[in-house]
Amino acid sequence: MSFEGSTLVDWAAFAQARSELGAGFVRILGYFREDGIKSVAAIEQAMRGSSAAAMVIPAHTLKGEARQFGADPLGALAETIEEIARDCVERQDTCEEALEHVVRLRPLFFETLALLEREANPLVARRPAGGGFGRKSSAL
Repeated sequence: MSFEGSTLVDWAAFAQARSELGAGFVRILGYFREDGIKSVAAIEQAMRGSSAAAMVIPAHTLKGEARQFGADPLGALAETIEEIARDCVERQDTCEEALEHVVRLRPLFFETLALLEREANPLVARRPAGGGFGRKSSAL
């Protein structure tokens, strides 16, 4: 499933996190990258091993970290996986019903991460509001 950039990230929540985290924002985003890669891999490994219990913590971690940056679709997908895994643990059942969600997780994580990192990169060219230096203002 592919999302447009505007639907993958709540940019107001992203801006709020950026403001609240201040100078540590880029470092924390780096932790999200590292933890997210580990969480996605752990969830996939748990799925391959049919271990619902092993899915719960990485899905929970990914859910919280994604939502911290306004990555709501990723957070919602991780929450779905977490809920399915918890239910399967309770029922002492296999986690096959999580498969379709786990398959969507990796591409969604990396697509979302690319958007977050692109927006956080101070070297990315931003379009100046008033035309910018050396550009003819459209107001003239």
